[in-house]
Amino acid sequence: MGSHRIRVLLVDDHEIVRKGIRALLETEPTLEVVGEAGDGHEAVAAAERLKPDVVLMDLVMPKLDGVSATREITTRCPATHVLVLTSYGSDNQIFPAVKAGALGFLLKDTDPAKLVVAIRAAAAGQSALDPVVARRLLREFSHEGGDAAPSEPLSERELDVLKWVARGLPNEEIGARLFISEATVRTHVSSILGKLNLANRTQAALYALREGIASLDEIGRDEE
Repeated sequence: MGSHRIRVLLVDDHEIVRKGIRALLETEPTLEVVGEAGDGHEAVAAAERLKPDVVLMDLVMPKLDGVSATREITTRCPATHVLVLTSYGSDNQIFPAVKAGALGFLLKDTDPAKLVVAIRAAAAGQSALDPVVARRLLREFSHEGGDAAPSEPLSERELDVLKWVARGLPNEEIGARLFISEATVRTHVSSILGKLNLANRTQAALYALREGIASLDEIGRDEE
């Protein structure tokens, strides 16, 4: 990303939460908080106006909930990535948020350093899954049944790429591990999403977990 500062929009109906997150993020020179919103309608309007790189999205909000706001933002602002901050009380909305296009999910008690890392990952279009959230998502994803069968089988190389996508690695690092170019990785990821009829890398990661291509123990770490 070079010297580009990642533009972040904070969305939560509790002002004290927004102020706390803002104070944290403003200590990071690579991040810039460009706005705040207290409900889903405000979030959609702010996203269209400010064009942030990342939206930190609460799920339970008045007027328009986080799932609906996520759907609107990912449709209207395709260059903006939504990173959900969730709590146990909003579990029933986590999986709908995946379908709505959210790219990452973190618990609200996440370590601040991990939040910053997740924002950077989301800005780069990478999946960011807390292992606890991934476990819950996987249960829901599995209950959906086997309707995500590939339109055609994934190639051996696509399976290799998918394994590292599930671990949250960016295209550049995947390419380095597989000794292929970043552009080639990008092509494989597009092919994987097309064959599986999935919208983003988070959905692909959940598919990989469900099919045993990757394991929950590997989420959040990239060691060999």
